[in-house]
Amino acid sequence: FIVLSHVDLIRFLEQPIAPYLKGQKLIYTHPGTSFGIVMNASVVVGILLASPVAIFQIWGFLSPALYSHEKKMVLPLFVAVLLLFVAGLALAFYVVLPFTLQFLLGFESDALTPMISATEYFSFAITMCLVFGVVFQLPIVILLLTAIGIVTPAFLTKYRRHAIVLCIVAAAFITPGADPTSLFALSIPLYFLFELSVVASRVVYRRKQKKAARREASAAAEAAAEAAAAGAANDDSGPQGLFAS
Repeated sequence: FIVLSHVDLIRFLEQPIAPYLKGQKLIYTHPGTSFGIVMNASVVVGILLASPVAIFQIWGFLSPALYSHEKKMVLPLFVAVLLLFVAGLALAFYVVLPFTLQFLLGFESDALTPMISATEYFSFAITMCLVFGVVFQLPIVILLLTAIGIVTPAFLTKYRRHAIVLCIVAAAFITPGADPTSLFALSIPLYFLFELSVVASRVVYRRKQKKAARREASAAAEAAAEAAAAGAANDDSGPQGLFAS
């Protein structure tokens, strides 16, 4: 909060809607609205900044129970989660939100004068950015489900057409606005993320198959060696072994 209080956070968050205010300002009807907006933004930013520390503590608790190859996957996975989340935030704030505002405010007429509330706008903008950041974790979720054997690439490919409908339905439920612009602005990246998830699932699935094949080959070699050793022992205990005794 101390850091954000010295940063013009309201001016920064106001950038997408500034061209449509036409020299006006966002309004508020309560004396504590401006302070509340900064506080709410501070909570969100604080959670995001504190998440690496929380993840480090969780990692310290879980790492002793993990194998070495599992530990090697944690850092790339964490980086991928962070990059996807930031990509979702950036897409929402710099692309989707301006287009959504342009569509919604395009219905302005001479009979209507927009008086946009600061509380409602900032709530709308922050919610949309966070939704995009969370939705962009879809490839990570699919990758983990593939790694533990719940999902396969064949399953994802089979239901690709159903995924298109599910992306639209999911976007309709999770977008903060009821306008078609934000609906399609989320459903299109969501389907793109689904296709990216299919590719990631194939990579993980093939690695799992190769590891399983190596384990089977190793087990077969051990079984053959044991069978050969058992056969040699039987030969030693055969007729020649009896005569030797």
